[in-house]
Amino acid sequence: MSAASVEQPFDDEPFSLTAIADEIMERHPGYRVEIIGGHLLVTPSPDAPHAVVLTDLMVPFIASGLHGAGTYVLQNVGLWLPTGAEDYAIPDLVVVDADIDDHFVENNAYDPVCFRLVLEVTSGNWRDDLKTKVAAYAEAKIPVYVVVDRKHQRLHVLTDPDGSEYGNHRVHAPGETVTLPDTIGAKVGLDVEQIIKAGQKKGD
Repeated sequence: MSAASVEQPFDDEPFSLTAIADEIMERHPGYRVEIIGGHLLVTPSPDAPHAVVLTDLMVPFIASGLHGAGTYVLQNVGLWLPTGAEDYAIPDLVVVDADIDDHFVENNAYDPVCFRLVLEVTSGNWRDDLKTKVAAYAEAKIPVYVVVDRKHQRLHVLTDPDGSEYGNHRVHAPGETVTLPDTIGAKVGLDVEQIIKAGQKKGD
């Protein structure tokens, strides 16, 4: 599985990247299209292990009480980004304030102020998750960014956003248990080996 980065066409005619993104999604159902730094990121539908990881991850988040009165644990919610006039991302999993509806911006995306955590599970687009989105989420001041790196079998936890980078970036290997920062609203522990194993295709 791979992701494509589509740059803006050189044209004197005014155009909308959002309109192009909508057209791509209409023609290719299941594809995820994001706009980051004025570039279109197009990702094919994820495979089954990707979905298994997300479901498995929701269990400890929900068990901790994060999906309730004060916060929600959600998948595929649009995050409005400060990196460009039409920029937005669609993270795999998020922890958001329960009043997220009050922070709607446009194009089914919401103000980053209500996001406590953003999590991505890599597919063929692992470079975007580990580079492009790190800068974008840091600029959006997302307090905690977690990446399940299926390719390298690691779990990344990034905190303390500062400009276009995170001040703290810890990489965890199978065999470790990671406790996420309390700033997300509850104590959540993640078993790295269990998560990585769930995300592996048969034969990997």
